[in-house]
Amino acid sequence: MSSSPPPIISVRNLTKEYKIARRTEGFIGAVKYLFSRKYDTVRAVDRVSFDIYPGELVGYIGKNGAGKSTTIKMLTGVLVPTQGEVKVNGIVPYRDRTKNGQNIGVVFGQRTQMKWDIPVIESFRLMKEIYQIPPDIYKQNMEIFCDVLDIGSLLAKPVRKLSLGQRMKCDLAIAFLHNPKIIYLDEPTIGLDILVKENIRSFIKTMNAERNTTVILTTHDLNDIDSICQRAIIIDSGKIVYDGSIDAIKARFGTHKVLHIEVKDNLRQGDEVVQLPAGVTVQEFGEHRIKLHLNKEAASLAEVIQTLIEQYNIVDISIEDVSIESIVKQIYQEGWHE
Repeated sequence: MSSSPPPIISVRNLTKEYKIARRTEGFIGAVKYLFSRKYDTVRAVDRVSFDIYPGELVGYIGKNGAGKSTTIKMLTGVLVPTQGEVKVNGIVPYRDRTKNGQNIGVVFGQRTQMKWDIPVIESFRLMKEIYQIPPDIYKQNMEIFCDVLDIGSLLAKPVRKLSLGQRMKCDLAIAFLHNPKIIYLDEPTIGLDILVKENIRSFIKTMNAERNTTVILTTHDLNDIDSICQRAIIIDSGKIVYDGSIDAIKARFGTHKVLHIEVKDNLRQGDEVVQLPAGVTVQEFGEHRIKLHLNKEAASLAEVIQTLIEQYNIVDISIEDVSIESIVKQIYQEGWHE
């Protein structure tokens, strides 16, 4: 009987605290700060626990300041935890950063690993030497990257001459160059146009499928999560508020719909929407549009539409599923209750 593989990333009660000096305003406050400082303790990550298995595609989601970047820095060995345990491929990252670095690749959307003033290919050759990549593996990977990411024409250009999208594709290729077991992607599609985003998403899924690479993705673009990931971990104020499949989130909120109603008459600010059944909330009202949020378990879609038709001169009605972004906001506010 086959047994499931052990987790490639194991985190138990992971905690990171910072001490921040307390300051008061004015000259007297500045003098006191020089000679007698008091500190507040801020817990950026608060007893976080999870396991990630080989080949998983995981979205690590959180608002700014939620603790996701701090978590990633502890997984990569950049930060030492205040408490708790973390193992990445059997290694405690901060105790053996070199060995841990051989197993991981990292992409930061706002920073590049490449040297700014030299041709892109020289950065690839430098990484080849740093990671001691065999020539045949290096050649094979470069051929794959040039084909899938279409970076062949960029290799002779200095990095400073690349557009943001071109640089991001090259940074992704460098992160995958040494065949790492784990890839951390921090906002890899930020600021990119839709075609480049789709190209990058496709590449990530291809590398995962062909090499079983484990991917941990932090992003504010919920379309990245929906397109790439199978599982989401949502963190808020340093604590995990949800850890489960994307499908489970969609199933939970599958009865929720958004109605966009276009009306002929101009709706003024002082007007009020007609009385609607419980389970319906107004998200926008004004000009020629009404936007409603509907829970079909609490209200009948047909009843809502009939009420609107009776009250307004309707030009068009469209119905769509609630976006993952809206769902995540609701989980932030209400938590996840089974």
